[in-house]
Amino acid sequence: MPNTHNKIALFEKKQIRKIWHNDEWYFSVVDIVGALTESTDPKDYWYRIKKRATNEEGIQLSTICRRLKLVASDGKKYLTDCANTEGILRIIQSIPSPKAEPFKRWLAKVGYERIEEIENPELAQERMKKLYEAKGYPQDWIDKRLRGIAIRQNLTDEWKERGITGKKDYAILTAEISKATFGITPSEYKKLKNIPAKSKANLRDNMTDLELIFTMLGERVTTEISKTEKPKGMTENKKVAKRGGTVAGNARKETEKELGKSVISKENYLGNNNKKSLTNKNN
Repeated sequence: MPNTHNKIALFEKKQIRKIWHNDEWYFSVVDIVGALTESTDPKDYWYRIKKRATNEEGIQLSTICRRLKLVASDGKKYLTDCANTEGILRIIQSIPSPKAEPFKRWLAKVGYERIEEIENPELAQERMKKLYEAKGYPQDWIDKRLRGIAIRQNLTDEWKERGITGKKDYAILTAEISKATFGITPSEYKKLKNIPAKSKANLRDNMTDLELIFTMLGERVTTEISKTEKPKGMTENKKVAKRGGTVAGNARKETEKELGKSVISKENYLGNNNKKSLTNKNN
């Protein structure tokens, strides 16, 4: 997923704040109420909608919301009622406004595209490709990045087969591969590239071609070893991850000997207007 999780989504020139939470988009309910009703006080309107739904329909609309922090007009973050696409569609049904219909179509389009991507992963890759192109990444880099995403997905699917499902466990195993491949963990890598610790910027979106290649190699070898040996539990899976990363690490070291320079780069794409320059630049 791209690093625009806290950006503004526009609908008919209205600002709809959204945030990525629990692996899905959550939209500001107050913003949507304001967009559909043009109320001078959307917060009060939302309060009355909830009250009417409870009294007339016996439905607690607040139960489908999450209180998440969003940036307000004053630049500060406040807890705000937010709902995912399913929740927003339900809430819109309770908003008596002719503007609700085009908004339903807009949200339905978002959901439809997601369903299409699930049924045909190539569509997701095509949309992602266009996103990277719009950001100015070179074509050869994009090809490697998309291939790396597929390899990463295969690896996480294999980990699921081995009973590893937690995000924290994924992070631990990924760190094992990274440390064996590059000598540093992902968090240390981000620090090296001067990516802020609290930033949602994806480390791999800030890697050079060669860094992506060795990342892919480490993860692919780990997947193949795991499929062959079928490790059980975190201890065995960590050993496999380290072995897969070691193969990539040895290849990296041999490459560095031939090139006479380190594959590991301090460069990042953050605020870099000349994306092509990073493809072949290593420190």
